[in-house]
Amino acid sequence: MDVYISVDMEGISGIATVDQVVRGGHGYPRAQELMTAEANAAIAGAYDAGAENVTVNDSHGTMDNFLQDALDERARLVTGSPKAQCMAHGLGGEHAVALFVGYHAPGGCPGVLAHSFSSQFSWLKLNGRIVSEAEVNALLAAEHGVPVGLVTGDDQICGLAERVFPGVVTAPVKRAEGFSAANSLHPRRAQAMVRAAAADAVRRAADLRPVEIPDRLELTGGFQTAAAAEYAAEVPGARRIEDTTVTCEVSDPTALVGLIGVWFATSSLAARSRLPLVTLR
Repeated sequence: MDVYISVDMEGISGIATVDQVVRGGHGYPRAQELMTAEANAAIAGAYDAGAENVTVNDSHGTMDNFLQDALDERARLVTGSPKAQCMAHGLGGEHAVALFVGYHAPGGCPGVLAHSFSSQFSWLKLNGRIVSEAEVNALLAAEHGVPVGLVTGDDQICGLAERVFPGVVTAPVKRAEGFSAANSLHPRRAQAMVRAAAADAVRRAADLRPVEIPDRLELTGGFQTAAAAEYAAEVPGARRIEDTTVTCEVSDPTALVGLIGVWFATSSLAARSRLPLVTLR
């Protein structure tokens, strides 16, 4: 059995502040250790339950966060960015189940470091409803016929996962106390919880079903600035419906992830263009 694991950082136990999740922050090196250890717990759980091959995708930020020589040597690692399928890159029809580790709530909702793919977005909506990274990645998994078996993170994303992913196993390793505050389990206890949950999810894989892909996929983005929305509206088929809001319909989950990537890149360009004004003295 082949198992796919996508690992983000914001949902890892003990992580709560921006300083921890941004390269260069004083807390970032320790956050790398915590992320690597929790990924190892998921890998071990998958092998405990009979996995033969495990692929791990580094899904946070620049996507090169793991301490690679500390990662379980049985797993293959997908690292670096940009990647065409972003947080779900490397996932394919050969995988029996997808495990999402260290995930977080979407932008516009409560949760530790809640956001959707980028701080450049205030929120993302799919067919009129705020959508999380986990849900977008689940659609891409469904395109390959792969179900989501596990979601770990704070209580907010775990609660969301239980509502939208039938039969999913969750591991709430911390409770959200604010955007940058959390009540966390001790890392070793969190890792034990994740290992047990991953094993449970892999054992259940044959009984799980992929999420349903809607017939229509309309993505609406709330951008931080009007300039970012102007850039985003230049994508063919996109429409600017409010000062900072753009919408666009796509054909399938692969195109959905591609659009999010393009919007992220253009909004980042817009943000950089404002830096000379922000730093002007």
